[in-house]
Amino acid sequence: MGNEGSQTRIERDSMGEMSVPADAMYGASTARAVENFPISNLRFPREFIWALGLIKKHAAATNAELNLLDTPLANAITQAAGEVQHGKWDAQFVVDIFQTGSGTSTNMNANEVIAHRATLLLHDKTGVHPNDHVNHGQSSNDVIPTAMHLAAFRSLRASLIPALRLLHSELDRKSKEFWDILKIGRTHLQDATPIRLGQEFSGYARQVELGIARLQACEPRLGELPLGGTAVGTGINTHPEFARRTIARIAEETKLPLREAQNHFEAQAARDAIVELSGALKTIAISLLKIANDIRFLASGPRLGYGELKLPATQPGSSIMPGKVNPVMSEMLMQVSAQVVGNDAAITFAASHGNFDLNVMMPVMAHNILQSISILSTGAATFAKRAVAGLEANRDHCVAGIERSLAMCTSLAPLIGYDKAAEIAKIAHKTGRTIREVAREISGLDEPTLTRALDPLNQLEPQAPKDRTK
Repeated sequence: MGNEGSQTRIERDSMGEMSVPADAMYGASTARAVENFPISNLRFPREFIWALGLIKKHAAATNAELNLLDTPLANAITQAAGEVQHGKWDAQFVVDIFQTGSGTSTNMNANEVIAHRATLLLHDKTGVHPNDHVNHGQSSNDVIPTAMHLAAFRSLRASLIPALRLLHSELDRKSKEFWDILKIGRTHLQDATPIRLGQEFSGYARQVELGIARLQACEPRLGELPLGGTAVGTGINTHPEFARRTIARIAEETKLPLREAQNHFEAQAARDAIVELSGALKTIAISLLKIANDIRFLASGPRLGYGELKLPATQPGSSIMPGKVNPVMSEMLMQVSAQVVGNDAAITFAASHGNFDLNVMMPVMAHNILQSISILSTGAATFAKRAVAGLEANRDHCVAGIERSLAMCTSLAPLIGYDKAAEIAKIAHKTGRTIREVAREISGLDEPTLTRALDPLNQLEPQAPKDRTK
């Protein structure tokens, strides 16, 4: 390192000299990347930097154990990498997401920050080398996808699955609370046969439950780590025991079920596990959009819409209409879902560029998968607490709609035939009368039979068909 005025210093790498901010923890390679990629102001999130620090920390410990690094040097790298892992140097990760497709610039950003910090810890003017020491036995090509898997896996277990469990609990609680409330069902946006409001909510709860199961089904593939493949999967320049030992250390600390990739060539040439996870996230996004949208519509009104639910008032709904309460939490979650669907499209496209022995769109995949997990986590938890938990049913409105529905004629069809029931529905619709009123006149059924047939409680579960041969 050399001085160049008071605001910058000169750093060197294999390409030559670079001017670096005087207080920067990174070096020449990172400075080149900052200069080369002034694209978006998007940076890798905390979870990814955590994973990089974790990998570098345990890599140094393994290399010391294998007598590939001197113990004092390895200890300094381990301490510096631990500081990266826990967020002390996040501001020093300055490379844009839109960079080299292997993520080499961000891997070198980590190597340089850790090397600089370790050098300070050692008080050694000869310095810790970012490539020879911090990156020993590694390549960007196996470190970056390993970090992607680790960050995603940890985020699922720490954030998204707990958030979905909270949402499932609230929906299940509402299902039980609303179980005795009858309302009209709807198909094709048209009136259909009666249903319990609680039955509708049980469907929502099951969607979330299945979403959790889909995430858990991805875990075995996320737990396979590419570390140890180095450049193209062959493991050149790494010790045969490096990957197994380092991954075991990471697994012990994180308590995640991790293992070395069964096939390093698949693990580096393809990003199929991330595509699989993104597909599960997209499915969850679609489930949440359906739930949020249904609640939005069922609460529409409150007087001239469906009006079957009452939303909790979270904020004024309009800058011009006093007293208006809008479905803001549903709209928030719908927008989260839209973003996740868009992220999945980008991930799918990026994954298709696993050309030969390496995918070359990994940074944008890492950014999008972690963003999807993050916003689904906060979106689902917020929706559970600030929308579902405070929902109330408009019981009287729900019940009143049943008697007016033309679909009540469905329960008459087994008794008088489809065509006769359809005739009753047409007359009721044309005259504005109820099914019950018209059926009394032309169905031929006595009052007790008609009453039983039109009792909505008898329409909520399968019924044995009437034997029409007797």
